[in-house]
Parts: sequence; C-alpha cells; structure tokens
Amino acid sequence: MDFFESQNPLIFLFLSVILGGGVAAMAGRGQAKGWHSPVTLAFFMVILTCALRFLHFALFQAHLLSLASFLRDGVVAEYFAFFGYRLTLARQMVEKYPWLYTRSGPLNWRDKSDT
Repeated sequence: MDFFESQNPLIFLFLSVILGGGVAAMAGRGQAKGWHSPVTLAFFMVILTCALRFLHFALFQAHLLSLASFLRDGVVAEYFAFFGYRLTLARQMVEKYPWLYTRSGPLNWRDKSDT
C-alpha cells in the first residue's frame, strides 16, 4: 500500500486515472487535431501532473512534493495523452489521405502500396 502513500486507492482511481486521464486524453486529441508535435504534449502533461499533485494535496492531504507520487501520476497522464494523440492521428491520416494510407489497427496506419 506504499504505492498509494497510505491513501485510499479509490482516490487515486478517481482523481488520477478517471479525471486526470480524461483530461490527458482530450489534450492528446487536441494536439493531434492541430498537427502539433508530441514533444509539446509531453510538456503539457508535466503541467497537468503538477495540477493533479496539487489536487491530491489540497483535497486529500497527500504529500505535495512526493517524487514517487509525481512519477505515478505522470505516467498515467502520459499514457492517456499519447493514447488519445495516437488514436486521433491514425484516424486523421486515413481520413485526410485515403489514397495513401489505410488503417491497420486502432493506433496505426500503413501505406496502401504495402498491400
């Protein structure tokens, strides 16, 4: 239970995974829709992670400057952000360039010449 720093795991599930993950996925989607670099998305997720840590601190008296908790929340935010980014980018590539690409899964596309 040290992973949750003696905090209720439901708090982590709600605040970091559901709320933070949803915001991160929407941010990833927005970055992909604007054709922005994933590097900027990674920077925005650091900012979101700081906000999530502050919410844990302000609402549930968790440790604000805990490196383990910051990394845990950051990994969750980065995962959801890049999932949303890649999902949207794959959809865009197939829809905007149908003569070049075809879908090869929910997160990938491939050249039509490869078939």
